[in-house]
Order: sequence, then C-alpha cells, then structure tokens
Amino acid sequence: MSEQKRILVVDDEEYLCLLYRDELESEGYEVRTVCDVAAALKMVDLDPPDLVVLDIRMPRMDGIEAMGRILGRRNDLRIVLNTAYSSYKDDFRSWPADAYVVKSADTSELKRVIRGVLTSHGAPRD
Repeated sequence: MSEQKRILVVDDEEYLCLLYRDELESEGYEVRTVCDVAAALKMVDLDPPDLVVLDIRMPRMDGIEAMGRILGRRNDLRIVLNTAYSSYKDDFRSWPADAYVVKSADTSELKRVIRGVLTSHGAPRD
C-alpha cells in the first residue's frame, strides 16, 4: 500500500471495535473507532476517512439512516455495511453501500472486502 488508507469503524459493541482496530491495523490501515452515529458524523465532517465500516443495528440511529447522512455529507466515501443480520442485504435501502458483510469472529472476509473496495474504487464516487 503506497498511502496508508484511513478507516472509520462505527459499531456500538466496544469489543468489536477493538477487534476490528487490531485486525485492520495489522493490515496496514489507520483505524479510528466510534460507538455511535453522532460521533461518526462529526468525524466525517472534520476529518473524513477513506472508508467507513458501519454496523446496521445501533441505538438512536440505525446504520441505514447513518449511511444516508454520511453520503449526504460526503458522497465520495466508501461504505461497507457490517452486520449480524443477512436480511438487510435484500433491503433496497442498503444498496448505496459499496459492500455488505455479515459479521463473523473470523475477520478475513471483512478484510478481503475492504481491500477490494479500496483498490477497485480508486476513482472518486460520482
């Protein structure tokens, strides 16, 4: 990786944030984590990442609504929805995401998807 890519992980489960941070930093990414959407929106406004890993089921605002707000602020951001619920994949509201991953203790799928999104989507989003 020539330039270190920055990833923002948004998940209300703190232990998952720690796991994803460790796993993604070991892949060479700069990783920031937040446990709620309000903090994520603030980070997107102040210091946008290259990619957002976004949980769907969170208190106060779900990830689908959060994705809409994030893309409304920065439509060039890449978003990977990361959820324990595969049923959201068929929900048309999830379609603006660049990828959809079902959560697992094995992070290899998430890492593979992130790598693919970041390398195949080098051009800015329209």
